[in-house]
Amino acid sequence: MLINGSFLTHATTEADRFALELLAALGRRGELAGARVVVPRRAELHAAVPPGLPVDEAGARLGVLWEQLDLPRLAGAGWLINLGGTAPMVRHRQLVLLPDAAAVVTCPEEYGTAARLGRRMMTAAVMQRSACVATLSRFGADEVTRHFGQRPRGIEVLPPAGDHILRERADRSVFDRLDLRGRRYWLVADSARPSRHLASALQALERLADPHVLLVAAVREGEAPAAKGVDVHARLRRTGAVSPAQWRALFEGAACFVDPSTCAASGIAVLEAMNCGCPTLAAQQGALPEVCADASLYFDPADPATLAAQLQRLLGSSHLAHELRAAGHERARLLSWDATAQAFSALGQRLAV
Repeated sequence: MLINGSFLTHATTEADRFALELLAALGRRGELAGARVVVPRRAELHAAVPPGLPVDEAGARLGVLWEQLDLPRLAGAGWLINLGGTAPMVRHRQLVLLPDAAAVVTCPEEYGTAARLGRRMMTAAVMQRSACVATLSRFGADEVTRHFGQRPRGIEVLPPAGDHILRERADRSVFDRLDLRGRRYWLVADSARPSRHLASALQALERLADPHVLLVAAVREGEAPAAKGVDVHARLRRTGAVSPAQWRALFEGAACFVDPSTCAASGIAVLEAMNCGCPTLAAQQGALPEVCADASLYFDPADPATLAAQLQRLLGSSHLAHELRAAGHERARLLSWDATAQAFSALGQRLAV
């Protein structure tokens, strides 16, 4: 089994974290025997694969040309596993994970012109030619089908998880750096993706009755924060790059975590929060209602007043917060990386990968 390692050659995204955690879970289960990852020669790697999984450098090209021209030759007649959202367009004997393929249509502002056109061409091709296509949610499968056409063999679903965050020991030094000790705050991801709507979160903050509640906008190591134009507010704390251990501390200390994404295809962040006992508020769009089920409160991401109203409910009721923590723990228990690895292994057996 050859694994396309192109997702290792750029800054890690949420889709890439899915790939890394799936490989780690497969490794813990002893199901990577004989597998290897291949990357372009001289490529700078931004993440490490699980111990014991060999990484080979091969091919004469870099980037898209490597993936489209060199990679099919390197894979030969065997199965090629593509977990990063891109894949060779003309290959049949491959599994292609498309975590957010429909976003190039539904959220075009998140891509440059060349990237948008390239993604659309690649997705249309692999949908028709690849032996197996998978995504992270039924919502994602329905969206990619709606925009790129029906596949005769259908689309598999490999759900995400968030229990990897529990491997980290909470680093509470972030509370001192941000002056959060003894302060009440809610948490949002400070992402460069326009669909995350940090500006809308600030509008919701202005509507809260308690003027002492803070909004903490945290960005993961290796990811770009939102634009600087929204960062001037007395009750906003922007963290800069935060380690996984500091993310766990922020989840555990927050009154709630808010995910306002309108294009979410996975929901890994809300599952991390649930694993940490943090109540969640999620946009009633994308895959989030499917991922969170009845373990979250929901709001209209286009209307900051609905987010403010749900925040007010939660901040004013310890009973509601307790109910959401309990529901979140139960939901997170059902969605684990081990379960996702089991689903992947069962899929591989059906395909004889």
